[in-house]
Amino acid sequence: MISRAESRLSTHEVLNQPVALADYNLFEADTALREGVAQAAPWALADLARFGAQAGTAEYLELGALANRHPPEFDTHDRYGRRVDLVRFHPAYHELMRVALAEGIAASPWDQPRPGAHVARASKFYMQSQVEAGHGCPITMTFAATPALKREPALAAEWLPRIHSREYDPANAPVQAKRGATIGMAMTEKQGGSDVRANTTRAVATSDGAYEITGHKFFVSAPMCDAFLMLAQTPAGLTCFLAPRWLPDATKNAIEFVRLKRKMGNVSNASSETEWRGAVGWRVGPEGRGVATIIEMVAMTRFDCMIGSSAQMRRAVSEAIDHCGQRSAFGAKLIDQPIMRAVLADLALEAEASLALTLRLARALDADEGALVRLGTGLGKYWICKRAPQLAYEAMECIGGSAVMEDSPLPRLYREGPVNAIWEGSGNVQCLDVMRAIAKTPETLEAYFAEVGAAKGASAALDAHVEALKSDLRAANDFEARARDFCDRLALGLQGAAMVRAAPGAIADAFCRARLESRGAHHYGVLPRGVDEAAIVRRAAAR
Repeated sequence: MISRAESRLSTHEVLNQPVALADYNLFEADTALREGVAQAAPWALADLARFGAQAGTAEYLELGALANRHPPEFDTHDRYGRRVDLVRFHPAYHELMRVALAEGIAASPWDQPRPGAHVARASKFYMQSQVEAGHGCPITMTFAATPALKREPALAAEWLPRIHSREYDPANAPVQAKRGATIGMAMTEKQGGSDVRANTTRAVATSDGAYEITGHKFFVSAPMCDAFLMLAQTPAGLTCFLAPRWLPDATKNAIEFVRLKRKMGNVSNASSETEWRGAVGWRVGPEGRGVATIIEMVAMTRFDCMIGSSAQMRRAVSEAIDHCGQRSAFGAKLIDQPIMRAVLADLALEAEASLALTLRLARALDADEGALVRLGTGLGKYWICKRAPQLAYEAMECIGGSAVMEDSPLPRLYREGPVNAIWEGSGNVQCLDVMRAIAKTPETLEAYFAEVGAAKGASAALDAHVEALKSDLRAANDFEARARDFCDRLALGLQGAAMVRAAPGAIADAFCRARLESRGAHHYGVLPRGVDEAAIVRRAAAR
């Protein structure tokens, strides 16, 4: 017989609540990812499975939560008044950085090139980004710096061995004392933002071949990096420079960090406002060709935005399907309720299509398909990153009230969603860039239609979409006004072709019919008749 005291202490059992998604293999549990790697980089399967097991442990996933629960702190001076510009991070952030560099996410396609190297690296970054997004910012910029620095052999000889190192040294110390280095970016200013040609920062050549840089940069990610690729005006025009935080004589460069940004997402990553007070920098590329020089870096960072947003979608879909597979309502598991199953299947299609396009462009990087990469990264960055916030919200709604709580990963995914859509050029910037690429380099559009043309006959919906797009592009005389419409359709066509090449026929057909047979807004959960929603959900389930 239960005593009165015992009954007061035990009010109820915790029933019908899921067990958190953890201790699973992020690679082995992702059918679409495994299939994509097996197609393009089979040599990487074992290594990615090893890393997937590590990344899916409860302890590793918790690093992502801790790095965002304890954001970076900034000290301008030490206690004696000396300028230090020191950013302090939680140990969880440093551990994520250490692992990312050790795994080659910042370097492997450059220092270990082989067929499928970009696919393997993208897959590893995709899994790492499901754990935490913020530390991916300096990892991405370090990865993307290599093509630009190769333009200057002397700088490349000095910096690339450190950039390609697998060692992480977070010390606020001269790079000469480190074996590894990370690279940040300093491009935008208060008055211009994405219009970098409006920059007012000036660079003056000195007698030793360096430049003295004076001005400001309103958004610098990430200030703890060892050097920054940045833009400044010279007499010949906007020029790209590499400016280290510490000079060769071990003195601090004249770059002062004013404050850290308070962001809604990407909380673990430090982003800063800076003043450049005669800082020393070295030219990268010709004077007056700064945009053309740094665009090689930006192309890579835009590609990584695609990876990051695809990863956020995958994590959100995994959480939603796992929750709904454990929780019951109205007499059945949520996953078996027809209306919920339709939403989950639609979310799964969105996530898989984003991954399919991302891996296709990774293969294009491996094959040096420059024209397709030029157009595809702009389209993919625009479309995938724009879809991520809505998907995160819809996944939250599938889970319900517990997804709104800060001890769930979903609020972090939701706040992170808009970041990639805005950074490296927001939607309008991407669309205008795509339209400029088509106008200036017609071979980019030729590469696009060759790519989607290779999928002809696999989907009636895709074929009709491509033909209508060709007709409208030929007739258009108002490209800028219609840039979003064209880019939406170009991106969906490219995704459809990627799905036809990568996914099983029924999955690809479901995506193409759902996205291409109807024009206008698509609300998740509205799939065509005859789609096997249960099979799509099973394919996407993480366990």
